[in-house]
Amino acid sequence: MAEIVNLNQFRKAKARESDQRQAAENRVRFGRNKVEKENDRRAAERRDALLSGKELEIHDSGSDASDDAKPK
Repeated sequence: MAEIVNLNQFRKAKARESDQRQAAENRVRFGRNKVEKENDRRAAERRDALLSGKELEIHDSGSDASDDAKPK
């Protein structure tokens, strides 16, 4: 015969396991000291500065540039 299972206990055990897994992920993600956080912040600033220096500027002069490319 099959084993009788209390579904309420099973559901709670599954929720507990999920919560423990989430807590472990949060410890890895947010459990950093001040120096590590500062290093990550500086790296993000450097990355943003590098990327912003490579952005293309789009100038809108008011006229449609595609009109100039059409043969007349």
